[in-house]
Amino acid sequence: MEKASNLLLKVTRQLFTNVDEQTKFIDALVHPQPFAPCILWCQNKPEVLPFSVQTPTHWQPHFVDRLSLGEKPGKHSLHEQGYFYCLDFSSVFSASVLLAIPESISVVFDMCAAPGGKSVFAWKALRPDLLITNEVIGKRLGMLISNLKRCQIKPSGVVNRDSSIFAELLPASSNLVLVDAPCTGQSLLAKNEKAPGCFHSTSINKSANRQKRIIANSAQVVAPQGYLAYMTCTYSPEENEQVCEWFLERFPHFQAVKVDHLSTFQSRLTSIPCYRMFPQYRLGAGAFTALFKNMMEGDAKRVDLESMSAMWRYRSM
Repeated sequence: MEKASNLLLKVTRQLFTNVDEQTKFIDALVHPQPFAPCILWCQNKPEVLPFSVQTPTHWQPHFVDRLSLGEKPGKHSLHEQGYFYCLDFSSVFSASVLLAIPESISVVFDMCAAPGGKSVFAWKALRPDLLITNEVIGKRLGMLISNLKRCQIKPSGVVNRDSSIFAELLPASSNLVLVDAPCTGQSLLAKNEKAPGCFHSTSINKSANRQKRIIANSAQVVAPQGYLAYMTCTYSPEENEQVCEWFLERFPHFQAVKVDHLSTFQSRLTSIPCYRMFPQYRLGAGAFTALFKNMMEGDAKRVDLESMSAMWRYRSM
């Protein structure tokens, strides 16, 4: 336990210079408190809301409600009917960078999609002509497919391949690629869940290397003038700002996009526009998010759905 505390303290000192903020951050992880539940309306809101709703933040989209503590939306009949999707407000924070995209988006590719919250957000916010969701871990596919079916997200499809396959199969094809990258999951502690070894340097470095591989493959799927959104639910700079800096060095035709509505959440650890939520803010367990644009000129390549016929685990068109 003493060693774990030292590892947590090391990350804390990377994140905050202010001792008071360090104390609040550690307390949020060591003595986690419940966060308000949150829902994303997939269908139109009923005129009379069935839940007690909190005052929205200035950056919160109109199709999201943060509920009062104690509300249990997952047990409501409207949930089963697919009217809304339950998600952590930190996920709303991460996905809200998509609201900064001014262009219409034809194809969205979610590279690490399960259980589906960011996919549902992108579908609701951008209304693409096609949403392709990928999940490489087979045992997570059922949850993803179930959520897309229940929420009637279409046209959409689910595939189950490594990111390298799509770099080869679908180059320059998608107007938006989401990378909700697998990470050490340090924010799970703020939700009173377990994340063994999440602050150990070996775990952090292994995770960062995997994230770099995924974002590099994903960049090749982004169409000219398209976007790549990178996000995690962890705190370590090695998995967040440092991945973004590595990415821009490796792919100089991408530029980070300023997201004005998140400007107060700008990370102090880099000059790149990227944004952090911490658990002591009492909005959600924590998240990191950044949006990049492919500045190359040209047209998107057509997604050949038939060539992908053997890959589909689920399709709703």
